[in-house]
Amino acid sequence: MLASAVWILLAGFFAGQIARRLGAPPLIGMILAGILLGPQVTDTLSPQVLDAAGDLFTVAVMIILFKAGLGLDRENLSQQGTVALRLGFLPSGIEAVVIAIAAMVLFNFDILTGLLMGCVLAPESPATIVPGMMRLKSFGWGVNKAVPDSIMTASALSDVLLLLVFGLLLSFLSEGSVGGITLPGGFTLTALQLLPFKVVLEIALGLLFGYLAARLLVLLLNQHWAQNAVQEVLITAGIALFLVIWSEYWHYFSGYLAAMSMGFFVLRFNPPLARHLRTGFETLWVVAEIVLFVLMGAIIQLQVLVSILLPGLLLLAIGIFVGRAAGWYISTLGSNWNWREKLFLLPGHSAKATVQAAIAGLPLAQGIEGGEIILAVAALAILVTSPAGAWGIPTFAPKLLSKGKVDPTKVDVDRSSRFLAAVDTSAIAERVLMEAAELARCSDGEVVVLNVANNAPKPDIEQLRQQAQVSLSDIPYQFVSITGSVPEAIVNAADQYEVTEIVMGKRGNHVPQVLMGSVSKAVLETTHLPVIIVEEENGQPQPSQSSQTQNRGA
Repeated sequence: MLASAVWILLAGFFAGQIARRLGAPPLIGMILAGILLGPQVTDTLSPQVLDAAGDLFTVAVMIILFKAGLGLDRENLSQQGTVALRLGFLPSGIEAVVIAIAAMVLFNFDILTGLLMGCVLAPESPATIVPGMMRLKSFGWGVNKAVPDSIMTASALSDVLLLLVFGLLLSFLSEGSVGGITLPGGFTLTALQLLPFKVVLEIALGLLFGYLAARLLVLLLNQHWAQNAVQEVLITAGIALFLVIWSEYWHYFSGYLAAMSMGFFVLRFNPPLARHLRTGFETLWVVAEIVLFVLMGAIIQLQVLVSILLPGLLLLAIGIFVGRAAGWYISTLGSNWNWREKLFLLPGHSAKATVQAAIAGLPLAQGIEGGEIILAVAALAILVTSPAGAWGIPTFAPKLLSKGKVDPTKVDVDRSSRFLAAVDTSAIAERVLMEAAELARCSDGEVVVLNVANNAPKPDIEQLRQQAQVSLSDIPYQFVSITGSVPEAIVNAADQYEVTEIVMGKRGNHVPQVLMGSVSKAVLETTHLPVIIVEEENGQPQPSQSSQTQNRGA
């Protein structure tokens, strides 16, 4: 199992990076790596790892759904009314019915087996959709009308109804009967009649347990049960995973919805904690994503897939372009979405992977006729729609969505820290370099060392270069030496190298050299970036907080 874990992580990572460099979504490379490592090709992975695939899927989906909850924007969602709720049920529900009818024609299924196939194929994949939507939010695409938030919420809700119906049909087709309850007075409700109540109950209890779990988490961390960010993530992941596992034994609430709502309520109760957790869960997802998609590729049965390729593609096309399209149209009636934003639902709300990988093999395992076809078409859906969604979301978002203001309290802004250390050959340069190095270490950033060398001796510049090498030995940096007007050169270099802050020295006017008070003042008045001034007081260089605050306030 340990060797299999190494193969999964390394092969999945490098295959994903190769796919990315070729312009394809990384998950395509990960799925192909899984097919190569799986029993259909090289049979490299341990059977114990493949048997544990379902549990590993559960962990991966929990991670991404909790992270999605940390990024949901309640204000924007409330402006859309019931759009997210309708998107959660209507597109997938109508698609399931259309697939059932098409399966009766293409595969000679009866209506119940067709509906069973529809419940397998119709749910969306949070593991594919949510990371794409979070990335769109980090760039501001569609945030003004809550398009990413609505799609993320819908992808979690769609599983509730379809998984309930799937369980009902699976029980009936394998055992020939379904359960029910008898009320006082002898009145009996069948499982089908109870279905609407179960859906409402699962959603309501999922939200309630997510709320209570968030309250518990904030209480524990406020009492300092965790001493660092890693322990905060550990406690949080444990509680969220418990909710998902508990729902598998106590079938009255949606564990995935509870995990997602837990993240949402943590953001409401303690925004600083949510920011820490967002970073930690982003790191967890780096590993979970590789494991999830490599194992998806490993469990695909290629021989059955080839035999149903053309009718399977036709079935998927009918389900998406007929059933799901009708659901999208009805769901967005009365909303303020324009036709471009509605069209974005095709690449943004069609990917299938996680649910299909988790349940597609159950009909075959329980001996239901047509189970091998259901499994093969589900595998085809993963191979076709998941990469298409991962590619289509970032490709079509700039063409179909408007760009709004990024809210850094809801998402991780895709921006690295880069500091410009403007230094001359005087003694204050060492302090400037140390200040820039400390800032870079705290933010995992990098430094651009700038020397405006107007008539400076070459030995002095070389000494400055060596000083930078010593002070920034553990920091990524580059040394740049130019000539020209000092304030103008600093501001132009800051723009050219796209730095996030400027660090520079300021000495009294009694020193008639390069970085004087007039220079720092000119930079402060010219640049739009934050500027940290390191001053020389009583012969000792000191950081000037007042200059930094002045510029940031402006």
